[in-house]
Amino acid sequence: MTSNQNTLLIACEDAKGLVHKITDVIYQFDLNIVLNREFVEHESKHFFMRTVVEGDFDQSRLVDELKKKLPANSNIRLTSPRNKNIVVMATKEHHVLGDLLIRNEFDENRANIQAVVSNHDTLRPFVERFDIPFHLVPHQDKTRKEHEQEVLEVLENYDPDYIFLAKYMRILSPDFVEQYAHKLINIHHSFLPAFIGARPYHQAFERGVKIIGATAHYVTDDLDEGPIIYQSTTPVDHRYDADQMAQAGREIESKVMAEAAKLVLDDKVFIYGNKTVILD
Repeated sequence: MTSNQNTLLIACEDAKGLVHKITDVIYQFDLNIVLNREFVEHESKHFFMRTVVEGDFDQSRLVDELKKKLPANSNIRLTSPRNKNIVVMATKEHHVLGDLLIRNEFDENRANIQAVVSNHDTLRPFVERFDIPFHLVPHQDKTRKEHEQEVLEVLENYDPDYIFLAKYMRILSPDFVEQYAHKLINIHHSFLPAFIGARPYHQAFERGVKIIGATAHYVTDDLDEGPIIYQSTTPVDHRYDADQMAQAGREIESKVMAEAAKLVLDDKVFIYGNKTVILD
């Protein structure tokens, strides 16, 4: 995306002629449409549109004109082509964090990882190889509220666009989630709720599963039930022991988080209720 391209994101109640009304406003501002995707959720009669436009214009005036043409309570956003600021939260596992750091190093995700926050010091040497600040916020001998308050104080120094939970093995309180609504993205093994609790890959091995996978989703107050961004699976069979399953699981988790990050950072994801609409 070039510097004079912007992404227009619209979500509103469906009505006749919406595409014509939107593109007419774009034409009036002498803009070129580089890419356009739209979708109507027929059950709820809700309209979604993602349009990449090219040209110089007054963004606030364009939004005002669209508001005049579209149904009341329309959600209209314009995003500029910039690397978004990210903070990653981790515990001890390195695989998802490592993949994000490497992609960040080579600017593959159009992101700027500002810092890593962890409740253990295990990953500090690894993170500091990338010249990224590492913040240890231990949780031992603290209430969840006390620990989260310390984490929030760290996050206030960065004002991230998104926070990626890269195998962050702590349950966040509703108050924490509310402060970063629609900005928290988690990765977990797809066995939930079938394999709840510790050692999910050992549970999978004992059950003889044939497919393992991972899910990236927004964090809500309902544990591991937020809107899903991306999912993928990989086949396994009787030749895999528990450790081999865990390794395959780590690989798919890294892949799923990376793909979800691309979708979110490229402004391709709409949240609608407890679902997502992805227009790529």
